[in-house]
Amino acid sequence: MLQYHSRAIATKRLLPLLDRVLIQRAEALTKTKGGIVIPEKAQSKVLEGTVVAVGPGARNTQTGEHVPLAVKVGEKVLLPEYGGTKVELGDNKEYHLFREADILAKVE
Repeated sequence: MLQYHSRAIATKRLLPLLDRVLIQRAEALTKTKGGIVIPEKAQSKVLEGTVVAVGPGARNTQTGEHVPLAVKVGEKVLLPEYGGTKVELGDNKEYHLFREADILAKVE
């Protein structure tokens, strides 16, 4: 796994290629509003995340130019339950690399 010293350095050094998007999944709910701790096995999988970095886009086969991605850094997106490649950086946070086509929707 790739490891760097800080999130700022790590995300700048990890540049997704082509139509790949680096996403940080939202944190799972670990406590109810009443303060009851939810066991790890009972926590639902988080299907939302924030875009941290994007690649330049896939290449158009006829012109060779990059096709721009529909998502931008900082946007919230809806993710599939399975898929993506897990990447751990030096800040002890998990990130996931997805192809743009795998992202289900933008969340506003």
